[in-house]
Amino acid sequence: MGFESLILFRDIAQTKSLSRGAELNGISPSAASQQLHELEKGLGVSLLDRSTRPLSLTSAGKLYHDLCRDVLRRSDEFLGALDELKIDIEGTVRIASIYSIGMSELSQLEAEFQRRVPHVRLQIDYLRPEKVYESVASDRVDLGLVSYPEPTREISVIAWREEEMVLATAPSHPLAARDAISAVDLEGVDFVAFDEDLPIRREVDRYLRTAGVGVNITMHFDNLQTIKEAIELGSGVSIVPARILRNELLQGRLAAVPIAAPGLVRPLGIIHRKKKRFHRAAQSFLDLLQETPGAPIPESILTV
Repeated sequence: MGFESLILFRDIAQTKSLSRGAELNGISPSAASQQLHELEKGLGVSLLDRSTRPLSLTSAGKLYHDLCRDVLRRSDEFLGALDELKIDIEGTVRIASIYSIGMSELSQLEAEFQRRVPHVRLQIDYLRPEKVYESVASDRVDLGLVSYPEPTREISVIAWREEEMVLATAPSHPLAARDAISAVDLEGVDFVAFDEDLPIRREVDRYLRTAGVGVNITMHFDNLQTIKEAIELGSGVSIVPARILRNELLQGRLAAVPIAAPGLVRPLGIIHRKKKRFHRAAQSFLDLLQETPGAPIPESILTV
């Protein structure tokens, strides 16, 4: 009953999928199935109900899942306590972030973190929101950075900051010269949207629906960079966080028009696995995040 076996079963139980659990552990589904078979043979019980889709745990499986979580939690606590005995902070801090937090922003945080704790390596993976939650829940990373954060049975949320949302347009668009816009100004306009499964799309849709406004969605994407490029090419306007437009506004490639009250904000949060004991390096990066809310966009470049 090694740690690899405990981690594999925990991941299978949490994802309710043998193949997904195998993927998270870097092994083939057949190898995972063989390990599970040997585990059940050794325990003399079935741990999974294979007649259901998705997979579900048997009563014995639930007991074993609790054991896996307890052992792995205690292992984290042990490593954390051991880390506190070391004179210097060292090791690796694992971060999963949605793309729109910004590679440049996290690069600046990484530089400051390296200045403070030079012996620690920061490992950052940029993922879709659901993959960030999955990585945190399966303890593949120490911290996750997401928008519209939601706690779950496995995950806790630390509020980080709120970002103002604005209308992004090409500088030549008729709405670009406005001091501010309201939802009714968007009736029938060509609109570049986010993919339907993203939280930011649901929030923008709610804002427009509440105002009884319909837009003409010309295309949709899963990341802000592509949306900005589509707006610049004249494919439509979009509602996005003001902070991600900083470079485009300074270069005159895009315009940003404030949204009149009631406006929109995008909340950002730091997520972590519940009851997780952070090692000193991870705690140091968490402290840095919480003291770095992000600089606002100067009002002088919000409109043309």
